Amino acid sequence: MEATLSKNFYETGLNDYIRQERAAVDLINSVGTLMYENGVELVLFRNHLVNVTISEVINLIGYAKDVVKKPIDLFTAAEIAKAMLNLDLAPSKIDIGKLTKDYTDEKSSFESINDFLNNKLANFIGQDKHTFNPKDVVLYGFGRIGRLVVRELITQAGKGQQLRLKAVVLRKVTNDELVKRAALLSNDSVHGAFKGSVVVDTENKAIVVNGQSILFIEAANPEDTDYTQYGIEDALLIDSTGVFADRTSLSRHLKSKGIAKVLLTAPGKEIPNVVYGINHKDLDLENETIFSAASCTTNCISPILKVIEDNLTIEKGHIETVHAYTNDQNLLDNFHKKPRRGRSAAINMVITSTGAGNAVTKVIPSLNGKLTANAVRVPTPNGSLAIMSMNVAKKTTLAEVNGMIRKAALEGELVNQINYQINEELVSNDIIGNTCASVFDSNATIVSNDGKNVVLYSWYDNEFGYTKQVIRLAKHIAKVRRLIYY
Repeated sequence: MEATLSKNFYETGLNDYIRQERAAVDLINSVGTLMYENGVELVLFRNHLVNVTISEVINLIGYAKDVVKKPIDLFTAAEIAKAMLNLDLAPSKIDIGKLTKDYTDEKSSFESINDFLNNKLANFIGQDKHTFNPKDVVLYGFGRIGRLVVRELITQAGKGQQLRLKAVVLRKVTNDELVKRAALLSNDSVHGAFKGSVVVDTENKAIVVNGQSILFIEAANPEDTDYTQYGIEDALLIDSTGVFADRTSLSRHLKSKGIAKVLLTAPGKEIPNVVYGINHKDLDLENETIFSAASCTTNCISPILKVIEDNLTIEKGHIETVHAYTNDQNLLDNFHKKPRRGRSAAINMVITSTGAGNAVTKVIPSLNGKLTANAVRVPTPNGSLAIMSMNVAKKTTLAEVNGMIRKAALEGELVNQINYQINEELVSNDIIGNTCASVFDSNATIVSNDGKNVVLYSWYDNEFGYTKQVIRLAKHIAKVRRLIYY
C-alpha cells in the first residue's frame, strides 16, 4: 500500500511538472514571436522573459506567489500570451504577470480572453497608436560598460527596435584590434559567453553581431569624425571612456556631424546627473544636449533612499559601499595617484573614497548635507553592496520599512530599479546579471529599538544593473520609449 502511494505521488508530481514545462514552452514561443514580429516585450512581474529557460519561467511563477503575493497560473499566462498574437499591438512592454492576475480577478466580467485583452489593451492595439523612429547610437569607448551596452542593444533588436547601434569609436582600429575586441565581446569572465553570433568583417572595419553590422571608427579626438559619411544622423553618442566628464570636454562630441546628444556613463560635472526612475522626468529634453547617468553606486542607493526619504524623512545618514574591484586598480602593487588603490586589488580590501554621498543629492536635493559616504574595494570582480545607516524623523518598525521597499519594487516609478529579495542565502554572485539597479536584501534590514535608526542593505551588479539604467535613460533622451502595461 505504501509503495503504491509512493509511486503515485512520484508520478503525479512528475507529470504535473511536465505539464508546466509544456506551458512554459508555449509562453516562451509567444514571447519570441511578439518581440520580433510586433516589437512587444513581455515581462513577468518585471522579470525579463527573452532568452530565459523553461525552468526559469517556472521559477518566476513561484516568485509571483512568494514575493509579489499575486499567485498566477502558468497555463493561463501561456493562453493569454498566445491570444495576444492575434492583436495588432503597437511596440510596447507588457507585464504578462499583471495581465494574468487582472484576468484571474476579473474574468467573470468578460466573455473570453479575447474580450478581456481588447478591453485592457485597447490603447495598445493599432500600430499607429504609438510610433517613433529608431535612434542611431554611437558608442565612444569599448570597456566593461561599453561591451555590455553592445550586448544589450543587440539583444533588444526586433521590429520595435528603439536604439540602433551603428558604430563604436576607438583611438586605434586595426584588423588585430577588431579580432581582439570581438573576442572580448564574445567571451566575458564575469557575465559568461555571449549567446549569439559575432563575426569579424575586416574589409569593412566592422563586427557583425547577430546580423547587425557595427562599424569601428578610428578617432584621436571627439570632434574628429563626420558620422554622416557613415550614414549616421541625429545620433545619441554614449561616452563610456571616463576620459571626458564635464560639459566643456563632452561638448566636443557635438562638434562632429551626425551627433545630436551625448550621454556619459559616469558622474558628470556641470551637466544633469540622472538616475532613471527618480529624476529623469525633470530633464529639459528640448534644450539640453548632454546628460550623465551618474554612477553605479548612485543608481543603487538613490531608489532606496528616495523611498525612505518620502516615507520617513532622513535626518542624517552614512553610506558604506562594499565594491568589487575595477580596472582603475592595480592587479599587483604598483603606483597609483590615489591613496591605497595602488595595492593589489585581487588580494586586498582597500578603503577608498566615493562620491556617491554627494552625487545622490543631485538626484534627491532634499538630502543635501545629510549624508556621508565611504567605500571598501574588495577582491571580487563584480557584484557590490551598499550599506545605508540612517536616522529618520518618524518612528518605524522593521516590517514597515521592508513593506515600503517591497511596495516600491512592485508598483510606482521604481519597479525597474528595485528588486525585492527574500532569499535568506543571498550572496554577491547571486545578483550578477540582475537587471535592477538595486537588489534589496530584506532579510538584512535592521531597525533600532526606538525605531529611529534604520540600516538597509542593497546589492547591485555594478556592471550589468548599471548598464540597464544607462539604456533606460538613453531611450528616454532619444524619445523612443514604448507603451507600458505594468
